Amino acid sequence: MKVVTFGEIMLRLSTSGYSRFYQAEKFNATYGGGEANVAVSLANFGLQSYFVTKVPSNEIGRAAINHVRRFGVRDDYIVRGGERLGIYFLESGASQRPSKVIYDRSNSAFNLSHESDFQWEKIFDNAHWFHFTGITPALGKNLQKQILSACKIGKEKNVKISCDLNYRAKLWTESEAQKVIIPLMEYVDVCIANEEDAEKSLGLKQNISKVDSAALDEEEYFNLAKELKNKFDFDAVAITLRESYSASSNGWSALLLDNKDCKIPYRSRIYQIQIVDRVGGGDAFAAGLIFGLLNRNNSIEALEFAVAASCLKHSIPGDFNLVSVEEVDKLVEGNSSGRVER
Repeated sequence: MKVVTFGEIMLRLSTSGYSRFYQAEKFNATYGGGEANVAVSLANFGLQSYFVTKVPSNEIGRAAINHVRRFGVRDDYIVRGGERLGIYFLESGASQRPSKVIYDRSNSAFNLSHESDFQWEKIFDNAHWFHFTGITPALGKNLQKQILSACKIGKEKNVKISCDLNYRAKLWTESEAQKVIIPLMEYVDVCIANEEDAEKSLGLKQNISKVDSAALDEEEYFNLAKELKNKFDFDAVAITLRESYSASSNGWSALLLDNKDCKIPYRSRIYQIQIVDRVGGGDAFAAGLIFGLLNRNNSIEALEFAVAASCLKHSIPGDFNLVSVEEVDKLVEGNSSGRVER
């Protein structure tokens, strides 16, 4: 099955271990970005995964392409041009100290891309699924036009469309987000969100526990899922549930509401995770859900696969979720002891 994702891949520069930016004398370099992370996961799961982006035609741009290609992602629709690759800096938190991200992505090749760079009619030939996040339209009017064109053409070609809302306060305001994101929801079949995304990107304010609280009221989230689905007529709504005990220890689960097996909200198993790297955890969930909805017997199995895949991502340094279907299935089946496999 052919799946397409569209977004920016960036150079990720992270401090060593849990060092602060102030302490850094060197940075660990890798690559990542929301839709690129999803593309890598889907390739690892055996799908025909195509990542659409624009990178500069220099050694750094080629290194970024090589980084996704090594995991099986197709680069047929990646455009070369522009002057620079976006960068983000990461300081990993621990215990009660949160992680921090600083962006340096203005005027990147992707940010300055044009509609003529991407031939969506060709890109969507024989495609089954298209995925984007709320980060991409937050990068500016150029990308907002690109996303709208992609969604319109995708719909014409009967491609399933998913969006992970992913509100980023460092990229735009709530009012800016809502003006762009709400009209895009007309084209979206599967919406992935958390409580903050729903409020900031879509204006749905609920009486929900604070995002940084360890206590979650399940019923409040069920009501949010129902309101999202009813207001925007999504085929499915998935809400990730993170119980933040500290930066190092979280409870992780999700719920799903759809037109098939979860006509009333269904909550997955809850995993207690000790975090190695949480960046990309939501993308791992999105990829797991896409794979599950395309390949599992029912949507309950799809959700459990997505949550387990994301649980495993939290144990892996870097943006990418480098796990196989077999490894995820083992966790779903209850093999969570972490014992050495010999």
